[in-house]
Amino acid sequence: MTDSKPWPTELRLSKDRKRLTVTFDTGEAHEYSAEYLRVCSPSAEVQGHSPAQRKTVPGKMEVGILQLDPVGNYAVRIHFDDLHNTGIFSWDYFVKLANEREELWGGYLREMEEKGLSREPRR
Repeated sequence: MTDSKPWPTELRLSKDRKRLTVTFDTGEAHEYSAEYLRVCSPSAEVQGHSPAQRKTVPGKMEVGILQLDPVGNYAVRIHFDDLHNTGIFSWDYFVKLANEREELWGGYLREMEEKGLSREPRR
């Protein structure tokens, strides 16, 4: 018996470039806001090299997605309009972001409040 993981069948960027929908071969489809993807980027710039180095990224409420580039057959690199593009989003990571959305987003919002930061971009 093989333990097959969900495999993406479609990545669809909304016309306003603020949402990415990933559809999997399980029939599940998950919509991710560009802001959620940006603040949870798997990049070292955001995640650091240890949990203590993880950064809280403010001001990304209006961030958009410029383009998606495949990385092998296991992931996609997302280019955001704030010029961040170092995160490689694996298919497993998209599943994690969907399954742990409440915990991850809630934690992000708590961190923002604790640090006195805002989701609003600087003007």
